[in-house]
Amino acid sequence: MRIFSETRPDINMAHKTRRFRIENLPRVTPETRWRTEAMRSYAQPLLLWFTRGQGRITVAGVTHGFGPHHAVFLPANTMHGYEMTGQVFGTAVYLPPDRSLNLPEEPLHLRFRDVQQQAELSNMIENIQNELKSDRPGKDRAMLAHAGLLSVWLDREVDGGDRQDLHPDAARRLAAAYSAMVERDFKHGQTINYFAAQLGVTPTHLTRCCKIASGRSASALLADRIHFEARRLLTETRRPVKEIADELGFNSAAYFTRAFQKQTGVTPTTFRKLS
Repeated sequence: MRIFSETRPDINMAHKTRRFRIENLPRVTPETRWRTEAMRSYAQPLLLWFTRGQGRITVAGVTHGFGPHHAVFLPANTMHGYEMTGQVFGTAVYLPPDRSLNLPEEPLHLRFRDVQQQAELSNMIENIQNELKSDRPGKDRAMLAHAGLLSVWLDREVDGGDRQDLHPDAARRLAAAYSAMVERDFKHGQTINYFAAQLGVTPTHLTRCCKIASGRSASALLADRIHFEARRLLTETRRPVKEIADELGFNSAAYFTRAFQKQTGVTPTTFRKLS
């Protein structure tokens, strides 16, 4: 794969490769559990490689169990969250939103029983990580090349591997469609009635399908997504509470404070001080 011209470097290359990031899955405490369990998304593709432990992961409104040697690929802006049973070990690989990589356009959940498959994926992640840590010439090109190989490998495993069907029935397909709408519109102050009408179903039917797919109601998924964003903004910025409330579609700071306290048990100001 030729990523850019040998004689004229791509002016966007540095920006794209800065989006590479590899982290160990976090050690969760009661105070930080929301960072993994609450519904959220990222503006870039993400590969989760679980190597030890087990739990449940919700991807686009549909919940499945995961265990050792499960890989979950999430395209950019895919709403998700996962709950861990005990300590889980693994790696989160954040990839650049570069169309030339031809990464999958739909979420994937793959299980690898074969030791060689497990080693191949771990080695590809390690290759990217080694380049990230290095200062060798051609580092940016090398990372994109390794990411391209990872994309090809995922395509091959989808064709012949042990893949979980994330949307095996109408209920889960509806939950996935709802999840995509929530991710797009959760800051606009819309109600469940609005989302149900857009999907051509009743609010009762939408909630029933969400409970089948994820064990949670439609309103719980929406609230979870909104309040993850609220907690993120409170911990990662110094923006006033009123400004955060406005961005998230609340009519007033007082209404936001009541809703936040109901969801988290503390006020936004207290949460910020404790974080």
